Parts: sequence; C-alpha cells; structure tokens
Amino acid sequence: MHSRDSVSSGRSRPVPDRYAGVGQPRGRALVILGPIVALIAAAAALGVAAIGQDGYRAETLIAATIVAFVALFLAVILLYRQVRRRQATGRALQNIEARVTDIVESAMDPVIAVDQDQRVVLFNAAAEKAFLWPRAAVLGEPLDKLMPERFREGHRAHIARFGEAGMTSRRMGSQMVLMALRADGVEFPIEASISQHTEDGNKLFTVILRDITERVRAESLLARNEARLRGILDSAMDAIITIDETQHIVLFNAAAEAMFGCPREEAIGAPLAWFIPERFRAAHASHVRGFGETGTASRRMGTLRIVIGLRRSGEEFPIDASISQVTDRGSKFFTVILRDVTARVRAEEALSRSREELRELGATAHQAREQENSRIARELHDELAQSLTALQMDVAWCKERLPDEQKALAKKLERMETLLDTTVTATRRMAADLRPLMLDDLGLLPAVEWLVDNFTERTGVPCELAVSTSDLKLHNAHATAVFRIIQESLANIAKHARASRAEVAIEDNGSEVTISVRDDGLGFSPHDPRKPNSFGLAGLRERAYLLGGEAAIISAPGRGTNIEVRLPVAPMPFSQ
Repeated sequence: MHSRDSVSSGRSRPVPDRYAGVGQPRGRALVILGPIVALIAAAAALGVAAIGQDGYRAETLIAATIVAFVALFLAVILLYRQVRRRQATGRALQNIEARVTDIVESAMDPVIAVDQDQRVVLFNAAAEKAFLWPRAAVLGEPLDKLMPERFREGHRAHIARFGEAGMTSRRMGSQMVLMALRADGVEFPIEASISQHTEDGNKLFTVILRDITERVRAESLLARNEARLRGILDSAMDAIITIDETQHIVLFNAAAEAMFGCPREEAIGAPLAWFIPERFRAAHASHVRGFGETGTASRRMGTLRIVIGLRRSGEEFPIDASISQVTDRGSKFFTVILRDVTARVRAEEALSRSREELRELGATAHQAREQENSRIARELHDELAQSLTALQMDVAWCKERLPDEQKALAKKLERMETLLDTTVTATRRMAADLRPLMLDDLGLLPAVEWLVDNFTERTGVPCELAVSTSDLKLHNAHATAVFRIIQESLANIAKHARASRAEVAIEDNGSEVTISVRDDGLGFSPHDPRKPNSFGLAGLRERAYLLGGEAAIISAPGRGTNIEVRLPVAPMPFSQ
C-alpha cells in the first residue's frame, strides 16, 4: 500500500527515479543540447554533401541551416511538452499520495501496514489512540509488539501463509475472537481484515482493525441474559411454545415436553398443529393469524370455551392458554403459555355435580319442610286450635252457671278464659307462620295481601302491594317460594332496616315472575358477611336458584335496600 518512506513518516512520497532529472537545470540542458547537436550535425552533413556535388553553393547551405533550425525548434517544443506532462504526472502522484495519507490518518479504525519481515511501516492516528503507543515508538518495530505473547507465533505464521496464498484480502479471526495488546498491558478484543500487495518488489501487508470491546461486552451480556431466560423457561411450571409466522415451533420448553410427551428435538421445526386435535386445527390457525393482524400485544385464549390440546400419545386434554406476539427483524413470532387444567376441570365438574346434588337435596329438604310445616299447621289449626276453642266454650259454660257467691272461682275462670284466648291466638299465629292455610286454600295473592297487612299491623311501617295481574297462576313450589321470599324480606326489614316505608311488587310477563321488595331504611353492604341478615339473604338466593331463577340484592349504607328475584314460570324438574 505505502512504502516506509511515504505515509509512515508523515511526508509525501518522492518522485520515482525515472523522473529524477525532469525539472532540474542540468537535466533540462542535457535534454535540449542532444537534439540541437544532432540537428547541427545533420545540417553540416547536408552542406558538405551540397559542396561535394555542385561545389560551394550559398543557397543550399542557407536552406540546410534553416531546415536545421526549424527542426530544432520543433524538437524543443515537443521536448518541453513531454517534460511538462511528466512533471504533471509526478505532481498527480504526489497529490494522490497526500489524499491517501489524509484518508488513512482520518480513518476511525486503526490502520497498520507491515513489510515482509512483519515490521510496522504504517501506523495511523486511530492506531495510536487504540494501542496507546506514539507512532514513533512503533514504526520499524515487529508487529508482535501489539499482540499478547501467546498469540504471536500463530499470528506470524498466519500472515506468512496468507502471503504465500496469493489472496488479495480476507477477514481475520473468523474462527475466534482476536486479541490485541495496548501499551499499558491491557488486552482487548478486535476484529481485523488483512490485504497484501507488492511494491518495488517488496510485499506489504495492511491490516484494518476495530476495537470490539463494547460489542463483546454486549454479546456477553446478551448471552448471559439468554442463558438466564433459558433457565427461567425450562424451570417454568407452564408450557411455553413460540412459533413463527408459518406457525412452526421455534421454542419448546421442558414443561412443554412433559405436557405433550414430545422431546424438544422433535418439536422444534414441527407445525403447531401436531399438538391440536384435528377438528380444531383450521380454527386455531385462523385465530393466530387474526391475532397477528390485530396488533394486540397479548391476550388470553379460550375465553368463550376450554382450549383442547393433543398429547403425542393421542390423548386430548383441556388447557388454559394466553398468547403474545413480538416482531423481531421484520419477522413476527407468537408465544403461547399453556397450563394443563385437567385436574381443575375434573375438580370443577365434581364440585358442580356436588353442588347440584346439594341443591337437589336442598330443594327436597325445602319441600319436605314445607310439607311438614303444612302438616303441623293443619294439626295446630284443626286439632289444637279446635280443642282450645272447645275448651273456651266449656269455660264460658261453667262461668255462666257458676253461683254468684263463688267469686274466687269466677275470677279463676276469667283468667282461664283470657289465657285460652291468648293460646288460641298464638296457635293460629304459629300455624300461619308455619304455613298460611290461605296459601293452600285461597292462593298466592290473598296470602301475600295477608302477609303485607300483618307486617304493617305488627311493625307500624306502611307497606304497599303492587301486583301486575290478578290472575297469577304458579306451580305450588313457585308459589311457596314467592311467599317465603316476601316473608323473609319483610322479616329482615322489621328486624334491621328501621324503615319508614316499604313496598312489595309482583310482576308476571308470561315467562317469568319478578318479585321486588324495597325499603328506605339503613341499608347495608351486601358483600359484608358480618351483617346479621347475610344468611337470610343467602337463603333468598338459594331459594331462587333452586327454581332456576336468580336474586339480586341492591343496597348501600344509608340508601335503603332493594331485593329483586326473578323466577321462571315453568317449574324445575327436581322441584316437582
């Protein structure tokens, strides 16, 4: 590239030896005198020839002299042009070398040239900065000075082989990271390219270096992070699978191997469809493509239904899945995190069956309790109440026939009569609480009217009843549930609400019955289990659920309470 006398010393390259005389006074004289002497000799020869032929002829001699001087003039002009051309070429070469020197000196990367003995002949400013050596301390020194001792012998052999190979240039260190040595003894990684050329029979090697300390540090950090990420992925309890845009697997962690029963080596590169039942494959592929088009970073899969996976053995199993996407170097990748929920689904199914059994048992218990309450109410009303009534009549008969002088006995009979009245009233109230006979005898609406009137009479709180229809026909279980819901709601108002007014509304739209009980009392937080009426409210929900309905309780402290229950008109099978 450059000789030791040019860029390495900071001076312009000298003009080659073949142009050494051009442009110097002595050289110019020799160049011009040669043609002049030749032309004069030619003119003299012409004159002699003329004299020899015709004798002395002045005209001929003058003509020969003129020819000689014209030829001389032309020769001088041609020679002058040639000299100027060669001078221009020399200056151009000097300018080119100056520009090359500027380029090398301003290069961001270190540029070092060595001769065939591997001694430094060029060391640019970037090399001084990288190696912390001044140029004067390196020029003429072996290249070994700039590399760790353990690499010197191998590096010398490498350059020698490169010189023998005849290659123009190639990259160094393609198999490993090259190391260089600074003046302070600190080693640092580099990447390098080497080229060779021959100048004046001498082979020169030029090496362009780049300090890659930051890149190596970043690559090392990236490698550690990737190793840490691999460790996290392989220790994750959930299966993690990454696929490319063609939905082929590029990542398959240890949990995925265990979940699907497939080794990672077989899964990598395979289509994701391997692990999806055939009937779901087309829909799943379409789902992933659609997710990619949305641009959403992540979302849960299977929110509307359970996602089904396929083990290598052919067994299907339920999974929970979430999917995310990322674009890397223009390519889109999708990562799916999966969790085998077989045990959870089985537990949920078992719990659901257990709840259904409990609800059926509860419905049966409710029905049995209502039947027992009805039986006891009938016995209280038909037997005990009638017996007490007969006893009242007997006491009244005795009292009428008692002599006037039996005043003490008359007072005793009066007390007995009062006690019997109280007992009959209590018996009838207990019978009504257990099962209002009018619910069986007259129907739901008269029973609810009696319930509302009785509530107002006992509490003094005005209560309005609003019914959308006078012809409300419900199955016995539904009628009983409606009555009990209203009864328990009014009981809660009487015990806890401190209300100034209440309202009961029943609406039938043909397919369902809506019962609403409102008050303007203290209100409460429906989600606070410490409230004393929380179990009663849970009982309302349970009664509604047993008949295929639902109950909503809307309340807040200081804003009263609204209990709204919706029941289907058709009875549930297990409540019949």
